[in-house]
Amino acid sequence: MQTGLPKAAGLYNPENEHDSCGIGFVAHIKGQKAHEIVERGLDVLINMTHRGAESADNSTGDGAGILMQIPHEFILAQGVRVPAPGEYGTGLVFLPPNEKERKFCEDLLSTIIAEEKLKLIGFRDVPVDNKVLGDIARKSEPNIRQIFIRGDHEQDEL
Repeated sequence: MQTGLPKAAGLYNPENEHDSCGIGFVAHIKGQKAHEIVERGLDVLINMTHRGAESADNSTGDGAGILMQIPHEFILAQGVRVPAPGEYGTGLVFLPPNEKERKFCEDLLSTIIAEEKLKLIGFRDVPVDNKVLGDIARKSEPNIRQIFIRGDHEQDEL
């Protein structure tokens, strides 16, 4: 039976260990896509409910979620015209619910994207089901949009 921490190997270094609770990580070491990884990620989220990361209404959480690879085929199925995989980036943008304020933020974001010599492909409204939100979260619920950006292939990778 092994006691103590494992020895440093690959991406693991025991010097980075410390008492903490609140993070889970599931990945395929060779970067292969698999539905099982998403299932395991959901299990991790379920197993973290012991943290008590809920507000006074017992329904508003701390925003835990899953980060995964870009689902290119899904994006195409939503009617978004994007270039080939690897030629664009995407992310979620949390915007004000007020339409005028949201438009201001989107215009500012578009300006910054252009200044960075990137191209805004567009936005997609993200469908949400806010019936599951607690009262506290519902009062501050943002408008969630997915953004798509294309860069110049000649640019250096970050």
